[in-house]
Amino acid sequence: MAAVELILLQRVEKLGQMGDVVKVKPGYARNYLLPQKKALRANKDNRARFEEQRAQLEAQNIKRREEAERVAERVVGLSVVIIRQAGEAGSLYGSVSSRDIAEASTAAGLTIDRSQVVLEHPIKTLGLTKVRVALHPEVSIPVTVNVARSPEEAERQARGERATGTADEDEDQAPTEENIFEGDTPQGN
Repeated sequence: MAAVELILLQRVEKLGQMGDVVKVKPGYARNYLLPQKKALRANKDNRARFEEQRAQLEAQNIKRREEAERVAERVVGLSVVIIRQAGEAGSLYGSVSSRDIAEASTAAGLTIDRSQVVLEHPIKTLGLTKVRVALHPEVSIPVTVNVARSPEEAERQARGERATGTADEDEDQAPTEENIFEGDTPQGN
């Protein structure tokens, strides 16, 4: 199949800037860029129409970018907590997806769509994970996702403590002054 020529109406990551004429595979154009109004087919009529509207499109893009930058300044350092069931080793029964992160962010005060969450791969373990949220094609913020089994465990993780195990288990396994001096050592040493 031959590549399709498109005019980008906004910046598209790893593809180009607004106004660039790019060649992409037909499926990418048909299923993503054209339906989301991120590009136009690069025919003679559309090129002329784009040049007429270029100043207006650039002004709208600058306005949306400035608005996204204001939102980014307001919610810098956002952290969301997601409660999930997990095994003893800390692996989740399932995974945390971009939809879960978008819903938790909305509950925390940042209204975003799941398509704005840039997740390299689903989160499948307990702990803290940095995720990028694209508020605009040129503005993104890091969001810390705290995946835990309970709100108490989430608080411990946020303080930097170990996620798996409980405080009682840690005390049982750690040698104390009393049992070292009495000659008792914990099992396994």
